[in-house]
Amino acid sequence: MKLKKLAILNYKNIEQAEVEFSPKINCFFGNNGMGKTNLLDAIYYLSFTKSHVSTPDNQIIKNGNNLCVIQGIYNYSGREEEIFCALRVGQRKQFKRNKKEYEKLSEHIGLLPLVMISPADVELIRGGSDERRRFLDLIISQQDKPYLHALIQYNKALYQRNVLLKNQSHDQSLFEVLEMQMDIYGQLVYETRKRMVEDFVPIFNAYYHKICTFPEEVDLRYVSQIEGERLKDLLEESRERDRMLSYTSTGAHKDDLEMLLNTSLIRKAGSQGQTKTYLIALKLAQFAFLKSKGNTTPVLLLDDLFDKLDANRVQQIISLVNSHEFGQIFITDTNRKYLDEILSLTGNEYSLFKVDQGEVQPLTI
Repeated sequence: MKLKKLAILNYKNIEQAEVEFSPKINCFFGNNGMGKTNLLDAIYYLSFTKSHVSTPDNQIIKNGNNLCVIQGIYNYSGREEEIFCALRVGQRKQFKRNKKEYEKLSEHIGLLPLVMISPADVELIRGGSDERRRFLDLIISQQDKPYLHALIQYNKALYQRNVLLKNQSHDQSLFEVLEMQMDIYGQLVYETRKRMVEDFVPIFNAYYHKICTFPEEVDLRYVSQIEGERLKDLLEESRERDRMLSYTSTGAHKDDLEMLLNTSLIRKAGSQGQTKTYLIALKLAQFAFLKSKGNTTPVLLLDDLFDKLDANRVQQIISLVNSHEFGQIFITDTNRKYLDEILSLTGNEYSLFKVDQGEVQPLTI
């Protein structure tokens, strides 16, 4: 899968842009705050119907405007796919595939597999368990429709149970219905996540040791309250306590993914360099996992990837992503000279763009 053309109107600080891309490597340079990350975020939005940094839709439309449009033309296994998105102030967002609107946005997830590596990824390590669950859900949902359906249904039942708790309801029959739904869907979510982590860890290990030459051991451990238990029973036992808390304290929405370096949590034991290497290996493993499970090669977005990395690790990463395993790649950096040095190592076809004050200008190579 390759993104051939992208058209943007009023997306964050990008007022208007129409760009044609190389099928292999596309590089964007410019100072911080000029719109490089927003350009990648628009590509991300077309895949996931939301921003990579969870920007609310009402904050995406450029200030002073009522409409935002993103349109992408993709080469998809020899056929052309047109994806159109429109955001209007006060209205429901619109997503179309080849001019036909989706009834549910979830129908679109997985069509355009994509992996983004950015400075915000550090929240996977430093942030709460919700960030790590989102990481798992994002990977699985792109290639497992039954999982995405179960996750959506679980979250609906969870929301309704939380409403009952906040309203101090004592409707036992209604609680039982919702808790049964959470039990059924939560069990599927738990089992799928657990199986995915087991399959994912060897891929992650392999990429970490390709980037890092030191004899370090990394691991991922999925931790769940559901393991060996029936969620229905746990929810019934915690109902009174949850009513006092006004939220559901037990379930698949409380699961975590422990990220380990030499058997210790990396957020406690890892240096800045180790943390960045860990995150890059995680995302490259995500790419490989999605490629192995899907029907097409994902797009790879590298946002400010090479900041604070030593030359050896940069060379290792470029060597990896330049291999035949990877397809179309988008890279941002603040320094054109640095980008030229990186690109000289690839020997691949590429396009270069300058981004300034939200304007995207293709450059002659």
